Amino acid sequence: MTLVPLGDRVVLKQVEAEETTKSGIVLPGQAQEKPQQAEVVAVGPGGVVDGKEVKMEVAVGDKVIYSKYSGTEVKMDGTEYIIVKQNDILAIVK
Repeated sequence: MTLVPLGDRVVLKQVEAEETTKSGIVLPGQAQEKPQQAEVVAVGPGGVVDGKEVKMEVAVGDKVIYSKYSGTEVKMDGTEYIIVKQNDILAIVK
């Protein structure tokens, strides 16, 4: 199965959380904060949202930073994805 987003939505695959800090301390699973960085897996076609034309500014394969409490989490084939609106994406990491 594949996810095909509609409108101005984007499907993201979250980057793995770091298991150690920069100083070498190993973090247990509960202490790990979910990263806000993800890879774009699929991009919707854009279109008209609230009477304004939306041009998609991200592409498949881009690494992005998204808002902390945005999106809908979906699990498919054992992989977790997040579906967000394009305006919930804050930056593209280059």
